[in-house]
Amino acid sequence: MSTNFIVQISYLAAAALFIFGLKGMSSPRTARRGIVWAGIGMLIATLVTFIHPDLLALDGIAINYVLIVLALVIGAAWAWRAGKTVAMTDMPQMVALFNGMGGGAAAAIAAIELLRAQTTIAADPAAGLVIGQVMRIDVAILGILGALIGSVAFTGSLIAWAKLDGRMRRNRVVPAQQLINLALFVATILCGIWVFFTGELLPILLFFALALVLGAFIAIPIGGADMPVVISLFNALTGLAVGFEGYVLGNPAMIIAGTVVGAAGSLLTHLMAKAMNRPLTNVLFSGFGTGPAAAAGATEGEQKEIQAEDAGIMMAYAEQVVIVPGYGMAVAQAQHKIWELVQLLQARGVRVKFAIHPVAGRMPGHMNVLLAEAGVPYDLIFDMDEINPEFPKTTVALVIGANDVVNPSARTDASSPIYGMPILDVDKAENIIVVKRGKGTGFSGLENPLFYHDKTRMLYGDGQEVANQLVQVLKEL
Repeated sequence: MSTNFIVQISYLAAAALFIFGLKGMSSPRTARRGIVWAGIGMLIATLVTFIHPDLLALDGIAINYVLIVLALVIGAAWAWRAGKTVAMTDMPQMVALFNGMGGGAAAAIAAIELLRAQTTIAADPAAGLVIGQVMRIDVAILGILGALIGSVAFTGSLIAWAKLDGRMRRNRVVPAQQLINLALFVATILCGIWVFFTGELLPILLFFALALVLGAFIAIPIGGADMPVVISLFNALTGLAVGFEGYVLGNPAMIIAGTVVGAAGSLLTHLMAKAMNRPLTNVLFSGFGTGPAAAAGATEGEQKEIQAEDAGIMMAYAEQVVIVPGYGMAVAQAQHKIWELVQLLQARGVRVKFAIHPVAGRMPGHMNVLLAEAGVPYDLIFDMDEINPEFPKTTVALVIGANDVVNPSARTDASSPIYGMPILDVDKAENIIVVKRGKGTGFSGLENPLFYHDKTRMLYGDGQEVANQLVQVLKEL
């Protein structure tokens, strides 16, 4: 049995495990199993690299092995530490950062292949070689496209990480941002064409520089409220770049895994944009959450406060309570106390359900991850379409840390930036309790008329502390 046969069979097995893993990750019930399968696939794909014929054919094989092992040790140690220590509130940042590393890796592969072709051309300029003669035309085209997409995903994801991590202002916008982005895009494409027809070093370097800047500039005007969609988009781009570079290398595992990730990310991006009732172009180019459009608007009435004791009694004697979590719950790490509260309510015969909006939190599925971590059963968690008919017959809707996804302006105010976005119909519940740290407008900067509604009572304080107070009230009843 030849070494090449073993390598190819191993790559196909790894690709199959990637597919099974992604399928498992599509449901909270099987997500852990899916992650394990995908991890085993990645382990196989990594180990088989050590016997790859292309590696064995290179000069300085010992040095190559040392570099591979060194990279594995550094990368694995960093990822292990990050996975063990990252707080759930920082999970979106970690996802954005790791996703950016994938795009950067694909761009690095493309850079190596293009520079290798350039070296061949430079060695014999009299022959009039161009990149289409050194590399197959299809390989050259996909290599350049992968370089462009991977570079954009790399720097775009880094900007998303910086915004989510508070290292960069969310409302930072460069003057004439979209015109600059258009000019950068055109210049990058022209440089890519220049690279294809010449393969010279200068256009290659200029092409990568422009692509990296373009990725950053695409992400800079994206407001915080749109960040889940953008993270999903960059994830799709990373998958696409990996698939293209897999074709360049003739690696079936990269081709299949990249294609599946790209397709899944594209579908998720489409579904999330649809959940916001906004086309992707609006998400990318509107700058929602970064400018004057996100400023607090005029609202009538006053926010009416309620104390934990009264709120606890109201829920204790309710027929049904629907809990709407948002990023504020993640910040307060209140999910465990909220689950304890739910168990106390259920012991009193109260029906309790969780309502999850598709773009709640800072990344796709953020609230589901938090609730799963606390041990909340999956049959208590409902998505927007399932739970909205329940609100008119809900005694108490408890909103903890959510804002835009329960903002009735999306239905009633045509001037609102979120007008037309499907929301959770919290305002149709009999009573509404909103847990909030203060009277601010939240991450996106939009004022929420729900907080001023006659049926709404504001329970101010840190989410975990408030949940603990509610638990104590129920225990004392």
